[in-house]
Amino acid sequence: MKKRFLIILPLLFLCLSACQNDSATKTPDTISVMTHDSFNISKHIIEEFEKTHQIKIQFLKSGDAGTALNQAILSKENPLADLFFGVDNSFLSRALKADIFEPYDSLLLKDIKDELKLDPKNRLLPVDYGDVCLNYDKKWFADKKLRPPSSLEDLLLPEYKGLTVVQNPASSSPGLSFLLTTIGHFGENAYLDYWEKLRKNDVLAVAGWKEAYWGQFSAASKGNRPIVVSYATSPPAEVHFAGKPLPEAPTAAVVSRGCAFRQVEFVGILKGTKNRKLAEKLIDYMLSKKFQEDIPLQMFVFPANQYASLPEVFLKHATIAKQPVIVSPEKISENREKWIEAWIETMLR
Repeated sequence: MKKRFLIILPLLFLCLSACQNDSATKTPDTISVMTHDSFNISKHIIEEFEKTHQIKIQFLKSGDAGTALNQAILSKENPLADLFFGVDNSFLSRALKADIFEPYDSLLLKDIKDELKLDPKNRLLPVDYGDVCLNYDKKWFADKKLRPPSSLEDLLLPEYKGLTVVQNPASSSPGLSFLLTTIGHFGENAYLDYWEKLRKNDVLAVAGWKEAYWGQFSAASKGNRPIVVSYATSPPAEVHFAGKPLPEAPTAAVVSRGCAFRQVEFVGILKGTKNRKLAEKLIDYMLSKKFQEDIPLQMFVFPANQYASLPEVFLKHATIAKQPVIVSPEKISENREKWIEAWIETMLR
């Protein structure tokens, strides 16, 4: 009996050692975030959260914001991720109506600007915002001795014929935001008249932002269009990514009254998550100063946390619309497809 015990004891020790080694080398748990393709944040910011909580964050980039949201809605019975980032106010009501998010009253909401909190139940919490508006090539206008545009109406003037490139609202988030700008500015009964006049003034419509900005905009490509629909934070991006220091931005944004649409992006916990507590911690982290202060130079939008500091290039070169166009999420949800179809009928057929 004693001999059998002496044989079993080493075996037991080996088993315990193996278990300990397995525990030591066990892969950390994973929390997944479904998002659009434009999401970006610094590696060290992600790694800090992963190290603190001994987990890995997996980002599931799923196309543009609308496409990604569609996937999240279609998979609601078997969610593909724990959280979703990238719903903006043009898709807010649709996302909430689909009932795919769980409410979370983060304590960090006290630091978020009140005007960005568009869901009173906190199923979607604001992370960042930016203004979609016209941008123009300052050198082009100076060389031509032509006054740059200061309003939407300017684009209809004969001297502006063939100068503007926009995006299709059916396939582009800034394209949809600019369509909403015209609806809010001119009204539902007159916005199509404006677009018809734009078409006659040789406006160019392309599929997305990259095709417009990097393919047609004279300040950023070999294109010959000095006016493009982009963001009010595009000028600081031009300075930041310039090969040599620039005293001023080569582009400017048109943010006069009624010429911009404020786009707000949200994050929410998807129903059915098995990582609720970790999802809450990740949202808290995304709303914290550390994460928020990394947003401007990664995605070139403004942080939602009012106490987050802005980088110098934003302070010098970014602008914000004082009176952006307001179209309620409910109205957008109710009319989005009708408005887009009417735009397609006017511009592309």
